[in-house]
Amino acid sequence: MIFINKMVKKMQYKLAQIEDIEKVLELHFKYQIDTIRQEDKKDGFITTAFTKEQMVDLTTLEQGLFIAVLNEKVVAYVMSASWNFWSRWPMFAFMVEDLHNLEYLGQKLSVQNSYQYGPVCVDKEYRGSGVLEKIFDFARENMAKRFPILVTFINKINPRSYEAHTKKLKLEVIKEFSYNNNNYYELVYDTSKSLFK
Repeated sequence: MIFINKMVKKMQYKLAQIEDIEKVLELHFKYQIDTIRQEDKKDGFITTAFTKEQMVDLTTLEQGLFIAVLNEKVVAYVMSASWNFWSRWPMFAFMVEDLHNLEYLGQKLSVQNSYQYGPVCVDKEYRGSGVLEKIFDFARENMAKRFPILVTFINKINPRSYEAHTKKLKLEVIKEFSYNNNNYYELVYDTSKSLFK
């Protein structure tokens, strides 16, 4: 762990560019539910599948792909974007339809005052080293310039992600919902709050 902690200090956090997408996809497919190794699933997984074209849109149109890079290798990423971007997926369109029923920070949620955070992925070699907290806060700080409220969801069969987001990152559950025979937590966060201040 000492070696990993020294490596983490050399980690670069940045907004992804087109040339980073192949490396991001490599990490993404390693932990996406359709392609993850069975023995890794218990440690968390990513639900949503992405194509290279969708990642290009996320990068160029939304400036919403944040990465942690060590020795030219992408070891973590966070995706964050407007609801307009996410609404091409039916589940996100479903969430958008319900936003007006939710209230946080004294205001009803909307596509104007909130964005969808996630997925987030940290290569298992770097989990527990502070990379999650740092990349989350880096993405939060960038997205706070546009939106005061972060919204996300976690599949209830992914307890590791739930623990990481509620205990380490301090996200709050705002509701629970079902979609396509799956059960989810919906969570929120005040983007004006840094994890480190």
